[in-house]
Amino acid sequence: MFWLQFLIVIACILVGARVGGIGLGAMGGLGLAILAFGFGLEPTSPPINVMLMMMSVVAAASVLQAAGGLSYLVGVAERVLRRNPDKITFLGPLVTYTFTFFAGTGHVAYSVLPVIAEVARKTGVRPERPLSIAVIASQQAITACPISAATVALVALLSPSGYELLDILVITLPATIIAVLIAAFFANRQGIDLDKDPEYQRRLADPVFRKRMEHGSGQQTSEVRPGAKLSVVLFLMGALGVVIFGSFPELRPTFDTPDGIVRMGMAHTIEMVMLTVAAAIFLLCRAQASDVALGSVFMSGAQAVMAIFGIAWMGDSFFNGHMDVFSESIENLVTTAPWTFALALFVLSIMVNSQAATVTALVPLGIALGIPGYMLIAMFPAVNGYFFVPNYPPIIAAIGFDITGSTRIGRFVFNHSFMLPGVIAIILGVVLGFIFVSALY
Repeated sequence: MFWLQFLIVIACILVGARVGGIGLGAMGGLGLAILAFGFGLEPTSPPINVMLMMMSVVAAASVLQAAGGLSYLVGVAERVLRRNPDKITFLGPLVTYTFTFFAGTGHVAYSVLPVIAEVARKTGVRPERPLSIAVIASQQAITACPISAATVALVALLSPSGYELLDILVITLPATIIAVLIAAFFANRQGIDLDKDPEYQRRLADPVFRKRMEHGSGQQTSEVRPGAKLSVVLFLMGALGVVIFGSFPELRPTFDTPDGIVRMGMAHTIEMVMLTVAAAIFLLCRAQASDVALGSVFMSGAQAVMAIFGIAWMGDSFFNGHMDVFSESIENLVTTAPWTFALALFVLSIMVNSQAATVTALVPLGIALGIPGYMLIAMFPAVNGYFFVPNYPPIIAAIGFDITGSTRIGRFVFNHSFMLPGVIAIILGVVLGFIFVSALY
C-alpha cells in the first residue's frame, strides 16, 4: 500500500512538473484527493502561513514592477555591464544574484539576460559562459534572499526550534556568493572561444545574420518613470526591515494572551511589512493597480503559491501518514550521514521546479527525523536543482537570447550549458554551508 501511494505521489509530481505553472499545484491536489478518498490517508493542514507570506512578498515585488522600479534597476545593471565588458562572466552572475536577492524571485533575470548576451558577443566572449552562470546565480540567490518564498518557508518551519532569519542568512549568503564566484571561474573556461565555434561561424556565413551582428541591439534602457527610484528605496527598506525584525526578535511586539506573553511571529511580521511596502508604493509612486496583475512578477509568484498549495500539501500529508516507514528506513542513514538529506532536497527540487515547494514538502520530514536545524540550513542550497533538467524558463530564455548558438541543450539533453556551473554551485554551496555551521555551532 505504501509503495502504491508513493508511486501516485511521484506520478503527480512528474506530470505536474511537465504541465508546469499552476498545473503543478493542481496535480498535487489531485494526488492528495486520491490519497484521502481512495486510501483513507488523513490530510494535514495546508501550508497557509507560507502561502500568505509568499503572497505578501509577491504583492510588494509586483507593485515595485508596476511602479517602474524593476526597469530602473535593469537600467543601472545595464550600464554597469556595458562599462565592464571584459568582466562579464563575473559581473553578469553578480547582477542576477543581486536582482534575485532584492526581488525574491529568480525570474527577474529575464531583464538582464539579453544585455549579458549582447555584451559578451560584442567583446568576443562566448555568451554561453556568462549566461549559464548568470542563470545559476539567480537560483542560488533564492536561498540567501530574506524575502524569497523558499527562505520564508524555512523560517516558518525552523522558528519553533529557535532559529531566526539571521541564522539562515549568515550561512547561506556567504556560502552561495562564494559558490557562484567559484562556479563562474569554471564557467569562464567552458566551451571553445567564440571565434572558433563552428556553429557561430556557420551562422555568420548568412549575410542577414552577419548584418544583424554588426548592427547590434544598442542601448535598451527606457526612460525612468516618475516614482521608480522611490519605489526601489521603499522596497529595499521593506527587505531591510524583514531582516532586522528577523534578526532581533525583541523588536517585534508582544501580546498578553490566555497562554501568557506571546511575541509576534515572523510569519505575521513579514506579511505586515511587505503589505505596508506595497501600500506605500501605491500611495507615493503612482503605481497603477491594474498593471500589477499583468506583470511577470505577479504571474510567476501566483504560480509558485499554487504549486506550494498542491504539491507541498500532498507531500506533507504523505510523509506524515507514513512517518513510521520513513523513520525505520531513513533515520539511521540520516543520523549517521545527515548530508545525505541534501540529495533528497536536490532530487525533489528537480521534479517540482520550486525551491519553496521542496522546502515545505521535505524539511518537515527532516525535522521529524531529528536532523538539527543548523544542518538543514547548511543543506538549504541543495534545493536549487532547477538547472538539472533544462526546462526552467530562465534557462530556455537564456538559450533564446544567445543568437550565436553557443548556449544550448546538448544532444543527450543533460549535457547542456548549465550543467557544469550548476553542479559546482550546488556542491560548493552545501559544502561551504557545512563549513560555516561547523564554525558557528
